[in-house]
Amino acid sequence: MIVIDANSPTPPYEQLRVQVARQIGDHTLAVGTRLPTVRQLAADLGLAVNTVGRAYRELEEAGLIETRGRAGSFVSAAGEKGRERAQRAAADYAAVVTSVGIDVEEAVRIVRAALTSGHPAAAG
Repeated sequence: MIVIDANSPTPPYEQLRVQVARQIGDHTLAVGTRLPTVRQLAADLGLAVNTVGRAYRELEEAGLIETRGRAGSFVSAAGEKGRERAQRAAADYAAVVTSVGIDVEEAVRIVRAALTSGHPAAAG
C-alpha cells in the first residue's frame, strides 16, 4: 500500500518512488508484477499524472521497473542485479575501511552522510 503524506517536506514523487523501490526490494512486488498505469495510480493516490510519471521514470532509470509500451510497466529482473551490485560495493567498502583502520561506527556515519547528501562521498 502506498501512502503519500501531503504534509511531508519530501516531494510526493519521491515518496512514491521510495515506497515502490522498497516494495520491490523486499519482494512485496515480485519480478514481473505489472504496475498500475500512471493515470490509474495518480487517480488512486490523488496525485497529478506528471508526479506519478516522474516517479516511474526514476524507477525505470534505476533499473527497478521497465515499461513495455502499451503493455504497461513491470517490476524488472534488473532490480535484483542492482541489489547484488550494492552488496558487492558494500563488501568492497567494508574491506577498505577495515584496511585503513576505520571503526564500524565511523564507517556507518560515512555511508549515512553519503546517502543523505545525495552526492557520492568525496575521496580523501
